Amino acid sequence: MNTAYEVAVRAEAQLGEGPTWDPAAGRLIWVDILGSRVHTYDPADGRRTVMATGQHIGAAKPRAGGGLVVNLRDGVGLYGPGGSTFSWLVRDPVPGRRGNDAAVAPDGSLWAGAMRYDEAPGGGGLTRVDPDGTTADQGAGTGDVAVSNGTGWSPDGRLMYYVDSPTRRVDVLDFDGRTARGRRPFAVIEEDGAGDPDGLTVDAEGCVWVALWNGGAVRRYTPDGRLDLTVELPVPRPTACAFGGPGLRDLYITTARVGQERPHPLAGSVLVLPDAGQGMPGTAFAG
Repeated sequence: MNTAYEVAVRAEAQLGEGPTWDPAAGRLIWVDILGSRVHTYDPADGRRTVMATGQHIGAAKPRAGGGLVVNLRDGVGLYGPGGSTFSWLVRDPVPGRRGNDAAVAPDGSLWAGAMRYDEAPGGGGLTRVDPDGTTADQGAGTGDVAVSNGTGWSPDGRLMYYVDSPTRRVDVLDFDGRTARGRRPFAVIEEDGAGDPDGLTVDAEGCVWVALWNGGAVRRYTPDGRLDLTVELPVPRPTACAFGGPGLRDLYITTARVGQERPHPLAGSVLVLPDAGQGMPGTAFAG
């Protein structure tokens, strides 16, 4: 396992987030939330693209038929291949609130997180969005949410991992294929300068990797919640991580430069840990 970072994409994203591997295109998708941009990066030839969304974007994920599903300020939308078309799947604008991190469940539904700009307790949420636009508030499983962040599933699909950042925890819930219940602590981040949990991914061994905002590190926890590995990074605000590249063995890490008077030169770039482990194939949004 390699824990030495390299620079995949040198950038100055205000709030880089949501790295996602698109196997059909062989590229990484990531967003700059406050820059209202979707970025792609092809590690084979270094090619990059940028697409403006017109409003803050929390996440962008591949669709099974091509294009992207996006978690925007005012709801969940669909882009056609190459950004050729756009339509709202669910439009639900709430003043002072925006979409944040999101993840595609094993059944192809989107689990879309939300938060208030002021990060007020109870102002966020997590909603399952089906391909036909049907929504289901997951409040019964996740309770009051302030800053909905990392979401992922165990290799067998029976557990869901979830982060509401101000709780300083990664939680775990029982998952029946449609609903998550029984939220309980999986890993607690200590308060002594370790930072706050942000985005996460689950590897093929069932270990949970989580980025630590203001902690300058990514951690790996074993399936029983034991801290297994800490990878120190040069930037204080890593935001999320995901496996990609050939064989899904490279761990990509998005970072942010927002709120820093003198940001590190790499703040806002995408870092990578080559050959960091073994990722799991993702699921495309079924709509």
